Amino acid sequence: MKFSGNTVTQSQLEKIRLVLSTYQDGTGQLARPNGKTLPGWRDFERAVALAFEGVAQESKAIYDVLTPISDNAETNYGISCKMRKLLRSVKRTGRVTIEVSNSSGRFWNALHAEGIEDYETAPAKAGGILVRLVESWHDKVSLENGGTTDTRRSFYLVLQWDEKTSTYQLYQYPLKLPDPENIFWSAKSRRLIGKDEQGVLIEWYGHSGGQLKYYPFVKKAIWVSEIFKLEPLPENDEGYGLLHKVRGYYPELWEIACHIS
Repeated sequence: MKFSGNTVTQSQLEKIRLVLSTYQDGTGQLARPNGKTLPGWRDFERAVALAFEGVAQESKAIYDVLTPISDNAETNYGISCKMRKLLRSVKRTGRVTIEVSNSSGRFWNALHAEGIEDYETAPAKAGGILVRLVESWHDKVSLENGGTTDTRRSFYLVLQWDEKTSTYQLYQYPLKLPDPENIFWSAKSRRLIGKDEQGVLIEWYGHSGGQLKYYPFVKKAIWVSEIFKLEPLPENDEGYGLLHKVRGYYPELWEIACHIS
């Protein structure tokens, strides 16, 4: 089933959940005691690619996953996958954390090109430049500009999780960031801060890491999943992880390898 261009389906959600569950077997990015693991951000990208019948870029590409539109492999939807261990914060604040980019050099180059050496001197102008720069990245690969991606139906897919309760939740947001003209900008503690009427909406850590973070309200999401847990791994006397995988794929060759002197 190709993505319809609207909201995530129940089938796609369950596929993501099940693929993420497999990374508990020792092959996930996040190490846990006794050789166990949990899925990390790269595992999430691969799970999304499989669920949406797309391709994980696994690079510094604009989108983490490209999904063909219908059966036309020449045009795609783009999915920007974001994963953070902040589900508890979502419950407390009603906002989701999206790390839009950590491309510090590109952000600073854009500011310098406009004559801004430090955002403390012109926070509103700097904020507008950063937001428009991110939008220009999407525009560059859009169908309207000769690219292959339908920007209007591309989106952020955000996975927030909580380690203590082992719970996860998915949020789908449009790509377009808020109008910088409607944001109240200031500089504080080496951060560029953009606020809406309820609090912090955008932050840029220009002097430490370069992350541009966006905090939309949950109620602004296109779609939100129910809170879910990973599926427990089935009982297996042989254990899990890479050893189990290689034995399963190449039983005879592995047995030979174990007896080579």
